[in-house]
Parts: sequence; C-alpha cells; structure tokens
Amino acid sequence: MIESSFCFLPGVGSTTERRLWRQGLLTWVDFLSRPSIDKIGAARKALYDTQVQKAQEQYAGGNARYFGVILPAREQWRLYEWLRPRAVCLDIETDRFGQITVVGLYGHGQMTSFIRGESLNAGRLAEALRAYDLLLTFCGTTFDLPMLLSQFPDLPLDQPHMDICLLGRRLGYRGGLKAIERQLGITRGQELQGMNGDDAVRCWNRWRHSRAEEAREQLLRYNEADCVNLQPLAEAFYRLMVQSTRPSSTA
Repeated sequence: MIESSFCFLPGVGSTTERRLWRQGLLTWVDFLSRPSIDKIGAARKALYDTQVQKAQEQYAGGNARYFGVILPAREQWRLYEWLRPRAVCLDIETDRFGQITVVGLYGHGQMTSFIRGESLNAGRLAEALRAYDLLLTFCGTTFDLPMLLSQFPDLPLDQPHMDICLLGRRLGYRGGLKAIERQLGITRGQELQGMNGDDAVRCWNRWRHSRAEEAREQLLRYNEADCVNLQPLAEAFYRLMVQSTRPSSTA
C-alpha cells in the first residue's frame, strides 16, 4: 500500500490522492513516468517528483523512520505490509498510581516482559525497542506511549505507529480490546476470561505486597495476551483499510 500512497505530499489529501488513482497513477513509478498531471502545475509536479523519488530511495533503503516523519499519523497503517516482519506489539500495565509495572513486547515471534523491580529499566527497554521499525498498540496514542515517555523520556519511540484502536473506530468497531477480539473471533485462555485492567492492578498489588507467585504469573499472562492478540487484529484491520482505501486495481 505504501508505494501507492501520495498523502505525504504537501497539499495532497484523500480527495487528491483518489483523483490521482483515477488518472491511472497507482504507484510512485506511475507518477514519475507521467511528464504532466491534470490540475498539478509544472513547478509543483517537479517538487512532487523530487519528494516521490526520495520516498523511493528511503523505501529501498528500508528507512522506516523516514516514513514515520512524512506520513500523517492516521495514515501510518499503510506501512504495515512492508514492515510486518519488523513490527512489535507493545502493551503496558500500571499500578493505581499510574506507575508502569510491566511492559510487554511481542515481536519476531517472541514475547518479552519487562517487570518493575526486576528487568524494567530505560537501558534494557531502549535496546529492545531499537530492534523494531513499527509499533503496534491499542490506544497507544493516548496511553501507552505517553506513559512510557513520561517515565522513560529518552526511549527511542521514533518508529511509525499503528494504533489499532483508532483504526478500529474508522472501520466502525467500538469498545475495548477484549470486546473487539470477541467480534473478530480472537480468543484468550480460560484463565484470562473476564479479566480486565483493574484485575491486573490487583495482581500486581498481591505480588508486590505478599509475593504471590500465581498473581505475578497471571499478570504476565494477561499482558502477553494483550500483546499477542494485537497481531491478528493488525492483520484484519490492515486488510479492511486497504479494501476501503486503495483502488481495486492496485496490488
């Protein structure tokens, strides 16, 4: 999808982008091969050509963070197909005071849990995050990422970001993560049925105050499910966004 996108060009919104597609300009190659384009003056076409060529170069070089800067935040989902192998599902848990207790990362087929008082610190978290080029979250725009940056200001969170909650709303899905999982037939283990964020806080408190090992393990299982289940949601929502956005003739 990214090579069919023109919304990073100044003055190009969804209406103009669709007009370009209707003119047969379905990819960056198509755009550059056309000497002139209806309703785009020669000077602007030359400017756009330069910017499209730079996008091609950065794409060929695998520079995901470049697109995290030039693409509007609401359109960074377009990078998912390209960056899927380098994406990480991220979810945090907090205590009742808003302090982060667990940071979960699921990427490269592996779950990593950073736990307050054990493995959670800025250095380890930064090292892990640098391995990924796309962040997948649920409400990360308003919760996970601001919370992380407030407590770990130097974290390298400069990757493009796909907030699955916001995509879901654009697609007509309402409710929290668990409600949307149920709508899409995504399941959790029986031991996690009905568990919510308040329960996660209680698990942390039991672990912190009485060292109840089963509470710690339940909390980590809950956080892992929150992370792992983001992947099938991202796949489903990406397909739906592609179907509703790009022209049917693009690959």
